[in-house]
Amino acid sequence: MLKKSLKAIKRLLLVILSICLTLIIIGILFVSLSPQFGANPSSEQKAEFEKLEHYSNGEFQNLIETNMEMDFGKAIKMLPEFFKNDPSRVPDFDIPIVKIDSVDLTLPNLSTRLIWFGHSAFLLQIDGKNILLDPMLGEVPAPHPILGKKRFSKELPIEIEQLPSIDMILFSHDHYDHLDYGSVQKLKGKTQSYYVPLGLGSHLEAWGIESEKIHEMDWWDELDVDGLKMALTPSRHFSGRGLNNRFSTLWGSWVIHGKSDRIYFSGDGGYGPHFKEIGERYGPFDFAMMECGQYNERWKEIHMMPEETAQAGLDIQAKVIMPIHWAAFSLAMHSWTDPVERVLKSAEKLKLPVYVPKIGSYIILNQNLETREEWWIKP
Repeated sequence: MLKKSLKAIKRLLLVILSICLTLIIIGILFVSLSPQFGANPSSEQKAEFEKLEHYSNGEFQNLIETNMEMDFGKAIKMLPEFFKNDPSRVPDFDIPIVKIDSVDLTLPNLSTRLIWFGHSAFLLQIDGKNILLDPMLGEVPAPHPILGKKRFSKELPIEIEQLPSIDMILFSHDHYDHLDYGSVQKLKGKTQSYYVPLGLGSHLEAWGIESEKIHEMDWWDELDVDGLKMALTPSRHFSGRGLNNRFSTLWGSWVIHGKSDRIYFSGDGGYGPHFKEIGERYGPFDFAMMECGQYNERWKEIHMMPEETAQAGLDIQAKVIMPIHWAAFSLAMHSWTDPVERVLKSAEKLKLPVYVPKIGSYIILNQNLETREEWWIKP
């Protein structure tokens, strides 16, 4: 009887071991063969990066000390909370989406305007140019659909195929909710150029983008593109798409100065003194899109809390701020409306105007940007 029991246990262990090995092999093959993960910077690029003050030991560094450590015990304790089926994290009604006419996007436009796709994705039309900011227009911000949660809304204001010719795409960093493989593939046939932080171009080249179309920039680098002045400015965040390439590419925020309008796009990041420096160098800004969502006290050094978002808006000398990085995906444990409710309350105390447009509606800078409808509240 004992021998039979031992044999049964051995067989069970072998089955479990075989399943584990199979899963490991599948995982390794997926990471190795899936184009979603992109590519790492070349050894020649890394050698150039080593000359920078904010790059050491093969990694880009934040300007101030930023704790990125979460021990195994804390991570395990957090998993049940993260995957908890909390209905408040997603809307219980269809978010209003304003549909865009593709013809209207091609008409001569004298005023600077933007269209928000939810989260951090925008189409900016300024000085006759079409610019996409972090165009994650896919359904799931993950390397595979089963590894992430779907977009709140069932449709976009306009499908990628209906967008006009794109003069440039600006990326803030390489995380899946900002740099999306599927969106890049659909856009590359109509996009003229790409402006990205250092190292991020390696992903684009691996995805078939011609190297001459890619312009990599370091923090505080400035460019004049046909009269449009742009600068990549710091943020307090990190990068990485694979299992072992954290900090391998740079992250940042964007300053865009047109003929009459000044715009700031924060990308992702925690609060820090860089906001004041950006404001002093490039402000005041007519409109600032500020990260406000997917935060938690446990990782507030890399994602601002809403109260810090409002303060950062003051720091950069913004006339009006718009909370972004929310209303599309659930990537943290807060309720889906918590970002907008808290930033509005904090900004009111600071007497800082906040504009919260519907997804898809035109944001026209020379008009009175005033939130007239609390569309995030269930009708």
